[in-house]
Amino acid sequence: MKKFCTIFLLICASAAELSSDCKDPNWHSFETLETAKLECGEVFENRCTCMRTCYENHHQYVVNCTDSGFNSTTPLSHLPNETQVLIFTGNYLEELPWNVFGTLDSLPHLRVIDMSKNKIREIRGKAYHHVQRVERLILDFNELSLDPGRSHPRVFSNFVSLLELHLTDAFENGEPRDLAATLHDIFVNSNLTQLIKLHLEQNEISEFRDTNVFCDLPNLLDLYLGDNALTTFHFNISCLHKLRFLDLQQNRFTKIVERDLHAMDALVEHNQSMTVDFTGNPLECSCKLNPFIKWMKKTKVFVRNKGSLKCKEGDVEHEIHETKNCIPKLFSSAPRSATVVLFFLSIVLIGLVCALIYVQRVKLQKKIEPILDSVNKRVRYTSIATGDTREEV
Repeated sequence: MKKFCTIFLLICASAAELSSDCKDPNWHSFETLETAKLECGEVFENRCTCMRTCYENHHQYVVNCTDSGFNSTTPLSHLPNETQVLIFTGNYLEELPWNVFGTLDSLPHLRVIDMSKNKIREIRGKAYHHVQRVERLILDFNELSLDPGRSHPRVFSNFVSLLELHLTDAFENGEPRDLAATLHDIFVNSNLTQLIKLHLEQNEISEFRDTNVFCDLPNLLDLYLGDNALTTFHFNISCLHKLRFLDLQQNRFTKIVERDLHAMDALVEHNQSMTVDFTGNPLECSCKLNPFIKWMKKTKVFVRNKGSLKCKEGDVEHEIHETKNCIPKLFSSAPRSATVVLFFLSIVLIGLVCALIYVQRVKLQKKIEPILDSVNKRVRYTSIATGDTREEV
């Protein structure tokens, strides 16, 4: 009998797993919008829905508070225990206080938290507790402060199972150095060793304070840095042994320096597979682009959208191509600093010549005086001869 019950439970579990697929035609939800609102409880003020629904091709229990007008996180401490996905977006939450999800160790099934577009400026260090099983955190399009007084480096330290962190346009506008310092402190102090996907698009990043900023993310697979202001990598990728995709679209690369090309080659030798995307960068049609073009022909790195890469010559876009006769162009495009150095060297050379003439002035005078006397005599004889001729006439 015991064996029969065990088999029965396994069959039921398998059936439940199959029915969680959104493509299952036999699955039906009996929830209505009104019943879904009532299920959340009074604390949600009839502004949210709580129901099992289709989310990313699976039926999951979703609490959805999109554009619900909350300016407090109070309802989040009363989430239904079976919550798997929390969508709390489009509200006004300038500051996340301690223990957003309450003090009790509940929410054993919570896997996804989406708190984007909430105008969040500060997340207290103890805001996120009881999130040990959360695998995805989305904080896109907020206004996280770059002020050291409002920045809490260990804010993500409790997300020990986090696989995806979304920080697209998540920070306030400010100095690139301040953002670089904030990111550095977050990644060094947070326990994100399981993270495989990191989104940092649209943050105006032009540099990182520490080139090893991502080295504390040893399992990182996908790094999204599109729509920023990078001109070179500015960060070390040699420590990211599992990196498979690097998104550098819409940055400010005018050329790809050989140091970065070698770094990607070294990584692909270790990984056996890596993709990079340089689409939409303002590459310049010049000799400086030649190493990149030659690299693309022989590298094992997969360059995504290679055929759509363009370079600019003046205001005109062209298909990228090798520039011939680079030697004269290299001279003509010498950096301004080299021109300044050449000018000063010329001044120094003229000064040395003048000094030499001054030191050797006595010897030079003795040598020049006979020559000058000879010239004067010739001029005098010529003048006399000319006068005689005029008298004869």
